[in-house]
Amino acid sequence: MSIYSIWVLEYAYIPEMPLSALVYGDHNKGTCKLPYAYTLLKSDEHTILIDCGHDDAAYGKFLADRSGVVNFAAPRDVLAEVGMTPEDIDHVIITHAHFDHMGGLALFPNAKFHIQEAELSRWIWAMSLDRRFRWLMRTTDPGDILRCVELARDGRLVSVNGDREDVFPGIDLRIAADTHTPGSQFVVIRNDGRRESEDSFVVTGDLVYRMENLDGGEPADPFYRPVGMGIGSQTNMVFALDAIVEAAGGDHGRVVPPHEARLPERFPSRLTERGLQVIEVALADGATSFVES
Repeated sequence: MSIYSIWVLEYAYIPEMPLSALVYGDHNKGTCKLPYAYTLLKSDEHTILIDCGHDDAAYGKFLADRSGVVNFAAPRDVLAEVGMTPEDIDHVIITHAHFDHMGGLALFPNAKFHIQEAELSRWIWAMSLDRRFRWLMRTTDPGDILRCVELARDGRLVSVNGDREDVFPGIDLRIAADTHTPGSQFVVIRNDGRRESEDSFVVTGDLVYRMENLDGGEPADPFYRPVGMGIGSQTNMVFALDAIVEAAGGDHGRVVPPHEARLPERFPSRLTERGLQVIEVALADGATSFVES
């Protein structure tokens, strides 16, 4: 039994991202493509996004342009590749508040948004600091934080306090505090619905950029290497990587980092006419593939 279809949907990318930003210590190792993507979970009951991308306008566009992001596609066009619309999304799980993960809050009018309380409160704290500390906010849009408060006022924000089991059937949220961001979380999908699942996937947010974060580039003798970008503890990051692998049953192949450009080598996929990837991680029972003809 598989409850959810799972697709990673690329909506933009950075053509040449320094590897040192993605894998700690990989200085002078060159560059790679960095996809920007969100993950769609579809069951009979729910249509859920993990992260919601950015809005290619105003400050979100400024941050994207500064980062070298190209080939942006709006959610309506991206979701159409799997037969969905932004209005179909009923819940969005925010892994963390960086602009490319939370900048699309206004683009999903029927969704409730789930974010760790520690993530939201610490960004408000960071916004209150003197300008000399502004590096902390370098990839966060203050407008997104304000929109979260507006969503709370409107009854559309769920503030999560730590780990949560079965926030939806078979879906657990796990906090990774003081790592990439103050309150990052990763998402465990137990696709058979069992507590001791034999069919789990873990969507990592930015706790994992590339598989080298999990195996150190030495699959035969793996070790953890944290991501190269973050504002928290690298030690906490290393232990978060271990928690991710444990949640995936020890199988690196069931860890799904949306920024990993090599995901199409592991899962069925296709390129859209715009040159963006649609990656099919799993299909629910009876569901139709959107990558295989």
